[in-house]
Amino acid sequence: MPTIAPYGSWKSPITAESIVADSVGLGQIELESDDIYWVEMRPQEGARNVVVRRGADGVVTDVTPAPFNVRTRVHEYGGRSFAVSDGVIYFTNFVDQRLYRQEPGGEPTPLTPAVELRYADGVVDRRRNRMVCVREDHTVEGQEAVNTLVSIDLENGGEGDVLVSGADFYSSPALSSGGSTLAWMAWNHPNMPWDGVELWTARIADDGSLEDVSLVAGGPTESIFQPEWSPDGVLYFVSDRSGWWNLYRLIDGETQPVAPMDAEFGTPQWALGQETYSFESATRIVCEINRRGVWSLASIDTETLELTNIDWPYTEVGRGDIKASPDQFVFEASSATEPGAIVRLRPDSGAMEVLKRSEEVGVDDGYLSVPETIEFPTDDGLMAHAFYYPARNSDFEGPTGERPPLLVVSHGGPTGAAMSSFNLAYQFWTSRGIAVVDVNYGGSTGYGTEYRRRLNGRWGIVDIADCVNAAQHLVDRGDVDGERLIIRGGSAGGYTTLASLTFRDVFKVGASYYGVADLEALAKETHKFESRYMDSMVGPYPECRDLYVERSPIHHTELLSCPIILLQGLEDKIVLPNQAEMMVDALKKKGLPVAYLPFEGEQHGFRKAENVIRALNSELYFYSRILGFDLADDIEPVHIENL
Repeated sequence: MPTIAPYGSWKSPITAESIVADSVGLGQIELESDDIYWVEMRPQEGARNVVVRRGADGVVTDVTPAPFNVRTRVHEYGGRSFAVSDGVIYFTNFVDQRLYRQEPGGEPTPLTPAVELRYADGVVDRRRNRMVCVREDHTVEGQEAVNTLVSIDLENGGEGDVLVSGADFYSSPALSSGGSTLAWMAWNHPNMPWDGVELWTARIADDGSLEDVSLVAGGPTESIFQPEWSPDGVLYFVSDRSGWWNLYRLIDGETQPVAPMDAEFGTPQWALGQETYSFESATRIVCEINRRGVWSLASIDTETLELTNIDWPYTEVGRGDIKASPDQFVFEASSATEPGAIVRLRPDSGAMEVLKRSEEVGVDDGYLSVPETIEFPTDDGLMAHAFYYPARNSDFEGPTGERPPLLVVSHGGPTGAAMSSFNLAYQFWTSRGIAVVDVNYGGSTGYGTEYRRRLNGRWGIVDIADCVNAAQHLVDRGDVDGERLIIRGGSAGGYTTLASLTFRDVFKVGASYYGVADLEALAKETHKFESRYMDSMVGPYPECRDLYVERSPIHHTELLSCPIILLQGLEDKIVLPNQAEMMVDALKKKGLPVAYLPFEGEQHGFRKAENVIRALNSELYFYSRILGFDLADDIEPVHIENL
């Protein structure tokens, strides 16, 4: 018989410690012969990233020796950080950003010099014993970094010979199967890669230089994603020219749609090297497709263009990683009940095998909340989307007539998406009696180009409205308590959190993780990749400075009337710590309850286990004090000013 207890005070087996206990981040999959490689980010090792290999015998071993950390800082967000060729690993080491070569069973040796150069997104050109990759040059202090495509001799190393230059950004170098042709993507300020990208090709001359350079697709208003050569030499790519990120191919200079549909084959390229399709053979593509926030798996016959759905138990692909060969498809996927995992599918039998889980659930289903996909009305007569997680714990029920608090989650980006994947951190809340709604506000991906562009010029308006209306929808349905609404978010989601608390009188408390308080400061101080992002989200700066001031919470603290907890990495180069510190000072002066947790050694997103634990527990403690419910857990108190 369940115990009757107030929402928020339920005892749960899901602790902050259990969330990170044996968890790893999973990413970048590579296949070579019978070996499968991927990267694991290990919070227990100080967030070290390690390349692991699963051999044909099923044995999984670490390839990267300590203290090496396989992570690139190109665009600050990084992405594809290693390549493999004949068992040799080429990777970027986080501490010095140098490119290293590692023979099987050997120690890594540097290929590039110890200067302020960063490398990422490399592809091995076996024919010429070189790597073609993105290089980001930070050698001139006080000037914007310079991005180029370079080739690096894999025997002798060096800084790299420039192959392509002139654009602000490059990504996705792709070699044709015979190594005769190179494709790549390029774009310029103020565009982000989901705004407008150019797709280029060039023939590789005998001396390794590029000739017959041609622009084959894309432009300032067309987003291109993942150029890929088929085994028989046809260039495929994803484009949003139809209003959806669909798959196309280039044949005899003509662009042909491959599988037109109102669905997305692409994702926003926050990280380099994202992939949502791969070639099993010249006649078969394996692809991941996002239909209104839910991912599925399919194959496409390249001769008939017939699409066949593949049965799988997953709904989410994370950042997008899939590799195929004739005898296996390997991908990263998850669902509402299955945590992220590296999974292998045998195409001949349909059998699936989990090779590595990001975490072991180890929790009875009675403590787990399965999200409901909801669509709700929002401003301007439009509809928006979210995933709703009701409070659930088989040991407890709330008192008769009481409704649970609601935690509204505003995702980062803002060009990103709430995910349908298993999230133990959300279960941390729901199993304590706090409902969660993860909002795919206008501007989110997975719902077509028009939906993604709703935020253009309206950041700080559309996102706030959708978060407020998601909460109101659930209040109106009778699911949650309208007097105990919480909002939290990180990065851009932190901005939406702070702006919602400033400009709307709906939420009672909030939590900002490395959130933006001053849009003008962000425009002036952030790194190159995002330095012109807000041209589309808000307006060109400084021409539209009045809008930046108008929508910045830091300039309107007189409107604040509720408590906030702020959590910030002190080495964050994307949203600088002074943003949080300015907000804390303003809240103190207003006499509002405020807590501030700065974390040494953390950047944009917390990676170290001890800090993740402290942050989550502190957030729970703060809500309990503000909303007035007792904690079932013994949690280290947080100092709260003005309380």
